[in-house]
Amino acid sequence: MEIKVNFLDKLRLEAKFDDFTVVADQPIRYKGDGSAPGPFDYFLASSALCAAYFVKLYCNTRNIPTENIRLSQNNIVDPENRYQQIFKIQVELPEDISAKDRLGILRSIDRCTVKKVVQAGPEFVIEEVENLDADAQALLMPGTDAATQTFIPGKDLPLEQTIANMSAVLANLGIKIEIASWRNIVPNVWSLHIRDAHSPMCFTNGKGASKESALASALGEYIERINNNHFYAGVYWGQDLANAPFVHYPDERWFQPGPHDALPAEILDDYCLPIYNPDGELQGSHLYDTNSGNIERGICSLPFVRQSDGAVVYFPSNLVENLFVSNGMSAGNTLAEAQVQCLSEIFERAVKREIIEGELALPDVPAEVLAKYPGIVAGIQGLEEQGFPVLVKDASLGGQYPLMCVTLMNPRTGGVFASFGAHPSFEVALERSLTELLQGRSFEGLNDLPQPTFASHAVTEPNNFVEHFIDSSGVVSWRFFSAKADYEFVEWDFSSQGDNANAEEAATLFGILADLGKEAYVAVYEQLGATACRILVPGYSEVYPIDDLIWDNTNKALYFREDILNLHQLDNASLQALLERLQDLDVDEYTDIGTVIGIEFDENTVWGQLTILELKLQIHLALQQYEDAQDLVGAFLQYNDNTVDRGLFYQAVGVVLEVVLDEELELADFEPNFRRMFGNERMDAALGAVNGSARFYGLTPTSMQLEGLDRHHRLLDSYRKLHAARAKAAGISI
Repeated sequence: MEIKVNFLDKLRLEAKFDDFTVVADQPIRYKGDGSAPGPFDYFLASSALCAAYFVKLYCNTRNIPTENIRLSQNNIVDPENRYQQIFKIQVELPEDISAKDRLGILRSIDRCTVKKVVQAGPEFVIEEVENLDADAQALLMPGTDAATQTFIPGKDLPLEQTIANMSAVLANLGIKIEIASWRNIVPNVWSLHIRDAHSPMCFTNGKGASKESALASALGEYIERINNNHFYAGVYWGQDLANAPFVHYPDERWFQPGPHDALPAEILDDYCLPIYNPDGELQGSHLYDTNSGNIERGICSLPFVRQSDGAVVYFPSNLVENLFVSNGMSAGNTLAEAQVQCLSEIFERAVKREIIEGELALPDVPAEVLAKYPGIVAGIQGLEEQGFPVLVKDASLGGQYPLMCVTLMNPRTGGVFASFGAHPSFEVALERSLTELLQGRSFEGLNDLPQPTFASHAVTEPNNFVEHFIDSSGVVSWRFFSAKADYEFVEWDFSSQGDNANAEEAATLFGILADLGKEAYVAVYEQLGATACRILVPGYSEVYPIDDLIWDNTNKALYFREDILNLHQLDNASLQALLERLQDLDVDEYTDIGTVIGIEFDENTVWGQLTILELKLQIHLALQQYEDAQDLVGAFLQYNDNTVDRGLFYQAVGVVLEVVLDEELELADFEPNFRRMFGNERMDAALGAVNGSARFYGLTPTSMQLEGLDRHHRLLDSYRKLHAARAKAAGISI
């Protein structure tokens, strides 16, 4: 994690990381003001807090109350060496906690991350640099031997060279990558989380049978996502980019809707139109670009090459963003390598959907076949030894598709996790199924798995597939576990050998799509210094329902964004108009406003927690529509998961409204005790919200210029690096 420090007045310091700011000072006896803890005090507190976190985690997973558990830490300093200290952590437990759980809680404290890092003895490297934002890729994999060459199936270059090449690409773009975490909880299963140090909203997870393959996976996914603008989907890019020579890619084209808002003749083709506009309801305005919001410019459309004949077909960027999400994107050492990964992923999601929604029972992989892959067997045994039964299934549907499945059962909670992996190689597909199962997960994380069901509607509901796509946490049918399989086991193999293996495998996978009667469309991206591609298979590789283009399109942001960002400047008529549009918005009222309008608010601010319901409540208060406000106060307090401070503010608003709406009550009679209950500052805010003297409490003013939205600007900084690189590669001045 990158922590940037600013020097404040006197001896005060400010550390900034993620969305947090920590201020440190020195005691008065050391010439400070004593206005904040000192750096060493934070260090001491970190180990105590970390220990308490692991206690809390242990107790939460076992429904043990923590109200009467007390924990303290004391540091005992060696009188002859103040750098030699003993940290004594003591925990006081209630009598009703069992002996087993007492031992478990003590063991959980022993897992404290701060403790383990201190015990391991971190190495400090202190150096001068010309620019703090310069490349830090050398820190990605300390200790890697540059002379080593590790080849794995599916990669056209050794892992070490792959990592070096991808790291160099990111460094050349000015993207400083940091590793946030590693996991290796069972043998031969590694995963890690990497992110942009400046813009941590840009992150990926990698997985593999070794730490090198996991890092290559994470870096490859990062490069695929910047090439496809995935990190910035649904986000407002600001007025400058909206009017730049290009918004997404230099080869994009913009088309105007036809008469009566008809679809432009230049977009899609005769194969796609019946898929995306089956009933003639799709209109041009449904396809306006969300990122630019530039309606006057038209419909931003991106070129894809039709695989069957090489023709160029333009897909609206809006359609791609809304329906495909990240499905069918990849980067590789070569285009063929990337295409194999794209197509494997497409089959993984599509066949997985067929299996889950069809409630199919898959055949087990015979033990003698599984024994051919001892590394995978060792990982599975590691899970079994921890008390998690594992089922290894052939998901090829009788040898039709290159797909495997590893399913974990959790007897402690009754939950299950069905993980799928695809690749032309049986072994690689099986390995991917296992590593995907544990990507970024701890053993405690396996306690959150959903339970299977016999209710067919639960597994066929479209949102269930979306959950499976996001993190494989959707519901699985109990029928999936039947010993009577719907297909015979096949030890399939779609792989090729030799120097052209990836090209041949890509052709094989394209051939499967052709046999299914599916058309594929390919876009290749190389402007950022690496090879990446995206493959669309209309009617097959979409993640979200096609109807979302009409009923749940991300460009609904265009009808709300400007007014919400200018909220403090709106007159009553404009506020009423905004309120009416919010009333008509067919979205869950607890959806956060940032998602609706495409703004990355700091989640620790009121803007970051603001939901549609609360915004409507705030507008009702501003318009002094007290009865409507009172109804929403009740809903907010009953269901909204917000901060304690925000809840108390609305409790205060609620009691003020109760008095104001009761003709027999006088506010002056209650105000003194209201102030004793809620405090003067909170009551001043509540009274101001009700009488109109202080509108939109907690929402700092901003506008379409995005003032004060630091988190959003950091995300845009990330995108501008890509935009500049694309412009330079295309010879375009911006």
